[in-house]
Amino acid sequence: MAFVFPPASNQSSENDFDFLVGSWQVRNRKLKDRLNGCQEWNEFPSRLQLRKALLGKANIERYEAQFDGQPFEGMAIRLFDATTRLWTIYWIDSSRPTMDPKPVVGSFDAGLGRFYARDRFRDQDIIVVYQWDARNPSSPVWSQAFSNDEGATFEWNWIMDLTRDAAD
Repeated sequence: MAFVFPPASNQSSENDFDFLVGSWQVRNRKLKDRLNGCQEWNEFPSRLQLRKALLGKANIERYEAQFDGQPFEGMAIRLFDATTRLWTIYWIDSSRPTMDPKPVVGSFDAGLGRFYARDRFRDQDIIVVYQWDARNPSSPVWSQAFSNDEGATFEWNWIMDLTRDAAD
């Protein structure tokens, strides 16, 4: 049975990401190997900055980290469609500086945002989910999971715990 993406929440709005505006310190935990039964995590710090754009109907996130001692920069561009009540999230980064052809799409409901896409990973069809847990907006958590079995199970492979910058 094919996975069906959830419909938009009636609560979703262009203000869903307001909790994230500003600058954040990030504690990352990322699985060393995805969809391979790995239980070992890499941990590393990063920074995240978000600003609203397009009169509040979009936002732009800048993400900075170091991977293997090399600088890494990513950017998320989020667009809200008031008609469908859905967010579309595109990812771009310094290792692949092109617009993501398979953005995640979804909405927030009661402080929890879930965004889905079909994609490929290591020659496998997968479902990707990004989750923003903003139920405690002063300590939001972003996480990512993959499913290679049409959503029967998901492997959570990246978790980011955010702490607002003291100067923000």
